[in-house]
Amino acid sequence: MGNTKSGSLSKELLEDLKLNTRYSEEELHAWYQSFQKECPSGRITREKFESIYSSFFPDADPSEYARHVFRSFDTNADGTLDFREYVVALHLTSSGKTLQKLEWAFALYDVDGNGTISKNEVQEIVKAIFKMISLEDQKYLPEDENTPQKRADKVWKFFGKNENDKISEGEFIQGVMDNKDILRLIQQPMREAWDF
Repeated sequence: MGNTKSGSLSKELLEDLKLNTRYSEEELHAWYQSFQKECPSGRITREKFESIYSSFFPDADPSEYARHVFRSFDTNADGTLDFREYVVALHLTSSGKTLQKLEWAFALYDVDGNGTISKNEVQEIVKAIFKMISLEDQKYLPEDENTPQKRADKVWKFFGKNENDKISEGEFIQGVMDNKDILRLIQQPMREAWDF
């Protein structure tokens, strides 16, 4: 669905996207034409996605974070993003509902895809986020979160977990909704995409 090389958007995919995003039929057709022009195969590879993502952060190293974002958007785990995955990701990060964004954030942090988040997974994502924060900006972070390890520890402590415990999706969503400080810790520097 949506992966054909034809020049038009299938009616089935169009209806699906109209139901699951805020985009109009005209916007979806325009997005599709642009997508087909940039990705004639009908798919975005991880490498292409990382290249596009890097252009938004010219003074940082977003490659590791982009790899995680790509993984979280590649819902069928085929190593590419088709048009549907791409548009749903755009919708989710730009105008999705808070619950949808938190479900996506959980998927981002659930690196191994097992339905829970471990402390190691939090550390992995936080390290990737830190590579996107300039060294100058890192100087202004609070003392208890000015390194990836400190920030990951602070996140983990907020959830009241022991070293080898796991966080379920429900715990994650409720915890973030209950505390805006934890939201800031997990999202920086991606505030504009998350904007709850």
